[in-house]
Amino acid sequence: MRVRSLFLSDAHLGCRFSRADELFQFLGRVEPDRLYLVGDIIDGWKLKRSFYWNDTSSFVVRRILGMLKRGTRVYYATGNHDEFLRPFAPQTLGHVELADMFIHETVDGRRLLVIHGDFFDHLTKHAAWVYHLGDRAYTAALHLNKWMNLARRSLGYPYWSFSSMLKTKVKRAVNFINDFEHFVARYTKKKGCSGVVCGHIHVPAIRQIDGVDYYNCGDWMEHCTALVEHIDGRMELVDHTWLAGEPEITDRDADGAELPLEPVVAAVLTARSVFPSPLREVKAG
Repeated sequence: MRVRSLFLSDAHLGCRFSRADELFQFLGRVEPDRLYLVGDIIDGWKLKRSFYWNDTSSFVVRRILGMLKRGTRVYYATGNHDEFLRPFAPQTLGHVELADMFIHETVDGRRLLVIHGDFFDHLTKHAAWVYHLGDRAYTAALHLNKWMNLARRSLGYPYWSFSSMLKTKVKRAVNFINDFEHFVARYTKKKGCSGVVCGHIHVPAIRQIDGVDYYNCGDWMEHCTALVEHIDGRMELVDHTWLAGEPEITDRDADGAELPLEPVVAAVLTARSVFPSPLREVKAG
């Protein structure tokens, strides 16, 4: 299906719990005019700790390259897990536009700020060691998810997320999410935008916050969601089952592409990464 814009965040390729299989199938059924990768697409933190890159992660990148060759404009907004790219932004890397944030204009003329969102997380900025500790706790919860869902599947029950339940039940986590959303909304107003598309907290949402249209893409670890702007301008949050059963778009345009991803990613991860201040903005075409 052709759409005007597709927004994806938090694929975490390089993490063993990335739902790359679902993302690969999803990307095979949609043809966007613009693809926004809204941060944490590659999980540099996990790759530094224990290098892991499976074939499906390469296939996802190949599928994105196929979109690029068929005319999709690709924009990559950096996140905290792929902050190793920030020293190179803003830059155009093989027709992929890289920046810390973008301004996207919708069909009806609204300006949407496209930013990962870690900039609004004080732990990321001022207590990174706490955030890394939290990342390890999240990984432990995903391990528990895996074994619980193996048992649930054997009994015929659908997927259920333990870590997602914790986010919605634990008061401090709920307060963190609310604070994050309001910080994002205030910053969006300062940038002169009427809406924002972000990720980072792995909580998919479409809502109005303080007069700002707030869109969170979700993630491809648990929810497997993405934000779609249809040709008529309608915004919709969809999951990996969207368009299930539709025929896949061929990847033949990318068949000849050379993807020496493992050595390239390993080399990039050795680069010295810095958190830029202020974040750099590029207006999407």
